[in-house]
Amino acid sequence: MSDADPSITLYRLQACPFCERVARVLDDLNLEYQSRFVEPLHSKRNAVKRLTGARTVPAIVDESTGVTMSESAQIVDYLERTYGESGSDASGSARSGGAA
Repeated sequence: MSDADPSITLYRLQACPFCERVARVLDDLNLEYQSRFVEPLHSKRNAVKRLTGARTVPAIVDESTGVTMSESAQIVDYLERTYGESGSDASGSARSGGAA
């Protein structure tokens, strides 16, 4: 991966409301990401299965933190905790700790 490539990759389906939810949060947090559209047929999503252990989407890979996950609610929670106002500084670098 080059320095210009976004560190987050979103694996998604076209017109999937759960995938759109994650994309909207990424956009709201002003995070650069790469979208990878996957096979509509569940049994053909081998690339996603190799990454997350399941064929479900949405799924993200965040190279900057080493996190790979699926399930939209978990992804949204992760993004908000990691990159939201309380989770990152002005430059957008992730913080793994924080006050609860």
